[in-house]
Amino acid sequence: MSDSLNRRDLLKQALVTSAGLAAAGALTPMPAIAETITAAASPDAEPPRPAERASMRGVPFAPRATVRFGIVGTGLRGRSLLSELVAIEGVQIAAVADIVPEKAARAVKMCTDAGLAAPAVYTDGERDFERLVERDDIDFVYTATPWSWHVPVMLAALRAGKHCGTECPAGTTLKDLWALVDASEEAKRHCLQLENCNYGYNEMLVNRMVHDGVLGEVLHGAAAYLHDLREILFEGRDEGLWRRGWHTRINGNLYPTHGLGPVAWYMDLNAGDRMTRLVSMSTMERGLTLHREATVPDKADPKWRERYVTGDLNSSLIQTAKGRTILLQHDVSNPRPYSRLNAVQGTKGIFEDYPARVYVEGQAGGESFKPIDEWKKTHEHPLWTNIGEMARKKGGHGGMDFVMTWRLVQCLREGLVPDYDVYDAASWSAPVPLSQISVAAGSAPMKFPDFTRGEWQKPRG
Repeated sequence: MSDSLNRRDLLKQALVTSAGLAAAGALTPMPAIAETITAAASPDAEPPRPAERASMRGVPFAPRATVRFGIVGTGLRGRSLLSELVAIEGVQIAAVADIVPEKAARAVKMCTDAGLAAPAVYTDGERDFERLVERDDIDFVYTATPWSWHVPVMLAALRAGKHCGTECPAGTTLKDLWALVDASEEAKRHCLQLENCNYGYNEMLVNRMVHDGVLGEVLHGAAAYLHDLREILFEGRDEGLWRRGWHTRINGNLYPTHGLGPVAWYMDLNAGDRMTRLVSMSTMERGLTLHREATVPDKADPKWRERYVTGDLNSSLIQTAKGRTILLQHDVSNPRPYSRLNAVQGTKGIFEDYPARVYVEGQAGGESFKPIDEWKKTHEHPLWTNIGEMARKKGGHGGMDFVMTWRLVQCLREGLVPDYDVYDAASWSAPVPLSQISVAAGSAPMKFPDFTRGEWQKPRG
């Protein structure tokens, strides 16, 4: 944190922001700011790991012939992942939970249509997942709930002695992210951010190029979630019922992990390097307000009582312990082609995505980008070589969802160390609160907590 901004200044600016939102009639209160401010104002006061507790770095799963899943949240995303799980050998769906019985029933039918036994169903209210996680026939609990329920579901699963994983982000406050780290270590069970973009074809290919030294020493990465979600946000169903509400609560980066996860792998973050500080700023908010004006003619509609505070485009700069930098952006409120940026600059070359292109010093044709096709022959990831055809047929998002799910099941069945851990889940999600606080404090630098408690300097696995 800069010397010109002390704890009192930071708290004052945050309280002004919180009061303004309350006066504007935000959908819910703002306790998140207060708890994240305390943590960010004293970032070096990281809770020590008790002596009797061990790190989850490099801890393998216990091998098992069949992987038994419990799924919490069987809406669009939950059923999407379920469709991939039921197509993988050695998987059993033991139980599903949802507050909407019809959605749970669709999930059950997906299982029986695939030739699996019908899972048990938990639909008795929003906390019925607490009964699901106590079952003895579940190895891994997966949550595809709205964001505010990710942490409660995973904490319940860990306390019940189950491995667990979540859609993104893993959590939205530093307090919650530390709670996941501590619970994972205490339970000796993994808590994973199931980041499908890490398993994209281009991301896995470029990761191999980076680690083979094709681009030289890595200096900089670019990561983003740039996706026009206006229609989805204003729907009267599914994500429209809850996701728009976050735009009335937080001015910052609401969804960092899709872009940041792959760049973290390029840079070996938490395995030789780590993120140390973040500076963030946002544009003004216009996109959702203009969309409401154009598509919600009835001024009596409750949407007209909402005040959107999330700046349309949030840009953050992150620095690592080794002096690398990362540009991280978020915009879901404006018309634009989809992009995660997905770029990496090294001392010998650069890769940029959307469209995918690469330049390596000394290549034929001079200083101009070329397609990545020639690198597919030498650097296609073995997972894509082996199951890519099946993934493209059965998996969402170009097959990356299937590759991610297949790899998770492989690690569980064969007793392997997972590709990422709770420390990655926490650090990849930390830009949500850190960007919020930085923006509220006039783009003040925020220190990243070291969720590994010093173990980031060791190689992974």
